[in-house]
Amino acid sequence: MAVSKELLARYKEMKAKGINVTLSELKAQMEEEANATTSEIINETYEQSSPIEPESNYSSSSATSYTDNPLETKPEEAENSWTTTYSNSYSYTATQQETPKREQQTTPSTWTQTPFSTSSYYNNSEQTIAPNEQSQTIEQPQIPEQSHIFEQPQIQNIQQVEPVQPVQEDSINAPIKKFAVIGYPLGHSLSTYIHNAGFKSLGIKASYEILETPPDALVDRIKYFKTHGYSGFNVTIPLKLPVTFFLDEVDESANIANAVNTVVIDEKTKTLKGYNTDASGFRNAIPNDITLCGKIAGVMGTGGAARAAITALALSQMKEVKIFTRNVLNSLELINYLRKTFPNVEFNPYQIERIRDLSDIDLLVNATPIGMQGRGADFTPVEEPELTTLKAGATVYDIIYNPKKTILLKLAEKHGYRTINGVDMFIHQAVEAEKIWTGRTPDFKDMKIAALENL
Repeated sequence: MAVSKELLARYKEMKAKGINVTLSELKAQMEEEANATTSEIINETYEQSSPIEPESNYSSSSATSYTDNPLETKPEEAENSWTTTYSNSYSYTATQQETPKREQQTTPSTWTQTPFSTSSYYNNSEQTIAPNEQSQTIEQPQIPEQSHIFEQPQIQNIQQVEPVQPVQEDSINAPIKKFAVIGYPLGHSLSTYIHNAGFKSLGIKASYEILETPPDALVDRIKYFKTHGYSGFNVTIPLKLPVTFFLDEVDESANIANAVNTVVIDEKTKTLKGYNTDASGFRNAIPNDITLCGKIAGVMGTGGAARAAITALALSQMKEVKIFTRNVLNSLELINYLRKTFPNVEFNPYQIERIRDLSDIDLLVNATPIGMQGRGADFTPVEEPELTTLKAGATVYDIIYNPKKTILLKLAEKHGYRTINGVDMFIHQAVEAEKIWTGRTPDFKDMKIAALENL
C-alpha cells in the first residue's frame, strides 16, 4: 500500500494520542472524510447557482497540483503509474505517490511525467521530460582509441569487491531501479529469479531484465541503457571482453581478470565502470577442504569466464595452470599476460582437441559453454576415456549452472571423482554484483533457493 505524507503524519499523530489504528483503517477514514468534504462543496454550489472558485492549493494522494476547476476530471490514474514486467511473467506496478508540491497546469491532452531516479549510488534527482523526447536520436558511442582499457595490474586479493556507494534506503518513496543482463543466447538464464530474490531480501524496489544481445547489437544496447534510466547491468558470454571497449573505467578485479561481468552506470554523467565478480564467485564456490596451493589445475576455455577462473586459481597460489584452448596461437597473448602478472605460477597452453593425459591434474575446470542448456547440453568438452586418466581424488568443476549436472559431471561422478557444479559460483558472483549496485549484501540462501526452484 502506498503511503502519503499526510497519511503518515496523521498516523503518527493518532499513535501519539494513544489511539490504536492500522494504516489501512486510517486511509479508509481519511478517504471518507475527503468524500464528505467534496459532497458538501457540490451541495453548496448548486444552492448558490454560481461557478465554483478554483482552489489555490489543491492536492491529492497522487501528488499532482491542479489550478483548474476541482470538479474537472483528473487524468487517468494509469497515466500516473509505471509497470515493470519481469522475464518470469511477474509484473510489478508502482503508483507515483510523492513528488515535490508545485503548481502545474494539467490538461487531459498534454501532461508531463516526472521520471524516477536511475542510480544506485548518488542522491535522487528529478528531471521532467516530455514523452516524445525519448525517441530523439542519440549519438553513436565511439570506441576508445586504445586497443584495451586494461592496464598492468597490481596483484591484490579480489575476494571482495568494494561497492561504490550505499543506497539510501526509503522503502516507501524509493524509485524502482532498473538492471539487466546482456549476452547471447540467454534462453537458459536464471538471472531474473536470483536477482529479484536478492533485491527482495534487501527490501529494494528494482527490476531485472534478460536482454539477449548478440555482439553486433552491443553498441545499440549500450546506448539504450544510457538513455532509458538503467543503474547497471551484468554481462555474460560472449560479451565479457567486447564490452570493455565501451567502458570509461574498470576496477582492480576486472583489470586483473581482463574481463568484465558487472557494470555500473553513473546517473549524472552516464559513464560506465566495469567490475569482475566471477573470480571471487569462482573461488568462493570451492569447498574449504579442497587444497589449491601448490597443486596443478587444468582449465578448458580462454573466454571471460575462463580468465576469471584462471585469475582466482593463480591468486590461490597454484603451482601450475594448464590452459586447454581451441587455438593455441590466439591464446599466446593471454598466456604472456598471465606469466607477467603472476610470475610465481606456471602457465602452459594445450590444444583442447588433443587432450590425452590428465594424470597430473588435481582440479579440472570446464569454463566453456559446452554442456550448457541450449548450447550443446548433450556434449562434453573432454571424452570419457581421457577423463578417466585423472588421478584418484581429483576434482571436476563445471561452471555451468543450467543444467545443474552436466554430462561432464555425470561422467566424473560415475568414475568416483569429486564434482562441483556452477550453481554456487553463479550465486556468489550475483551477490557481489548486487553489493556493488546497492552497497548492501543480499541473502545468499534466498538467492540460491530461487535458482534451485527454477532449475
